[in-house]
Amino acid sequence: MPGRGLTALRAAITAFFALDGFLFAGWVVRIPDIKHQTHASAGALGLALLGVSAGAVLTMTLTGRLCRRYGSHPVTVVCMVVLALSVALPPLTRSAPVLGAVLLLFGAAYGGVNVAFNSAAVDLVAALRRPIMPSFHAAFSLGGMVGAGLGGLVAGVLSPTRHLLGLTVIGLLVTAVAGRTLLRQEPPVPPVPPERTAASAAEQDGGATGRTGGRGLVVVLGLVALCTAYGEGAMADWGALHLQQDLAASPGVAAAGYACFALAMTVGRLTGTALLSRLGRARTVITGGTVAAAGMLLGSLAPSVWAALIGFAVTGIGLANLFPVAVERAGALAGPSGVAVASTLGYGGMLLGPPAIGFMADWFSLSAALTSVAVLAAVAAVIGASTRRALGG
Repeated sequence: MPGRGLTALRAAITAFFALDGFLFAGWVVRIPDIKHQTHASAGALGLALLGVSAGAVLTMTLTGRLCRRYGSHPVTVVCMVVLALSVALPPLTRSAPVLGAVLLLFGAAYGGVNVAFNSAAVDLVAALRRPIMPSFHAAFSLGGMVGAGLGGLVAGVLSPTRHLLGLTVIGLLVTAVAGRTLLRQEPPVPPVPPERTAASAAEQDGGATGRTGGRGLVVVLGLVALCTAYGEGAMADWGALHLQQDLAASPGVAAAGYACFALAMTVGRLTGTALLSRLGRARTVITGGTVAAAGMLLGSLAPSVWAALIGFAVTGIGLANLFPVAVERAGALAGPSGVAVASTLGYGGMLLGPPAIGFMADWFSLSAALTSVAVLAAVAAVIGASTRRALGG
C-alpha cells in the first residue's frame, strides 16, 4: 500500500479511537440525569450499568472471529454505527430494567468496536514498522476529555435526550467520513512476525502443544492489560473519594485527582511512540509498571493532598503505555483473536477493580485498598521482565 494510503488509514483509525472516547464520555457525564429520570435507586442503577460491561465482554471474543472472517475495517464501521445509534437510547428509557437492556446493546457495540479498531491498528503498526500504537490510545483519551468537557458545558442547557442525540449525529457523520477510508482500503498485509511463524510451525509439528503455548502467551499479555485497566477503573471510581475522605480535600480538589491522572496518561500516550522507539516494548512495560507502582504508593499513602495528586499523575504516566503495548503484541502474535483475548482481560480488570477495592476498603481502609493498584502495576513490570523475548524490541 502506498505511503499516502497508509497515512490516510492512520488518520481514519485515529478518528475512530477519538470518536469512541468522545461518545463514551458523553454518555458517562449524563448518568446522574438518567438516574433521576428512571427513578432508579443506587443499587438498581448499578445493576443497569453492568449491562455496558456485560455487553462488552460478551461481544469481544465474537468480534475477533468476525474480524478474521470479514476483516477489521468493515466490522469497525458497523460497530461504530451501532454505538453511535445506541448512545441516544438511554434518555428514552423510564425504568432501570429497560435502561439495563439498552446499555447491554451499547456495551456490545462498545466492546465490538474496541476489538475491531485495535485489530486494524495492529495491522497498520506492523505494516509501518513503527511503534505508533500509543498514539491511537492517546486519541481515545483526548476524545474522552473533549466529550466530558463538552458534556459538562451543555448539561445545564440541553436535556440528556438532545445532548445524546447530538452525539449520535456527530458519531454518524465522523463514521461516514472516516469509514469511507476504511472501506475503500484493504487492511495492509504486514510482514508475519517471527513469533507467529514459529507458533504456526509449532502447531503443525506439535499440534495442541503449539496452540497452547501461543494462547498462553497471549493470555499473559492480557494480564498486563488487566493490571493496567484495574488501575484505570480504580482511579476513576475511588481516587476522588480517597482525597476527600482520607485527606480532607475539598470537592473541587478531589475532582481534580482523576483529572491529574487522566491528563498524565494522555501525555504519556502522546509521547509513547518516542518512548517505545527509545526503550523497546519490554523496557517500556518494566519501567512503566515500576513507575506506576511507585506513583500509586505515593498517591495512596501520602499524608498530604498535593503529594497524593503528584502520585496520581505519576501513576498515569506509568500506566499510559502498558495497555497499548499488550494489545499490539497480542495482536501481532495471534491476530484479531489475540486482540480480543487481551481486550477482554483488560476490560475484566476494569470491572474487577472498583468492587475489589470497595471490599478491601471495608476490610482495611481505602488508602490501603488503593495500594492494590501499585501491586498489580508491579506485577505488570514483573511480567514484562519475564517475557522480554516475547515482547521484543
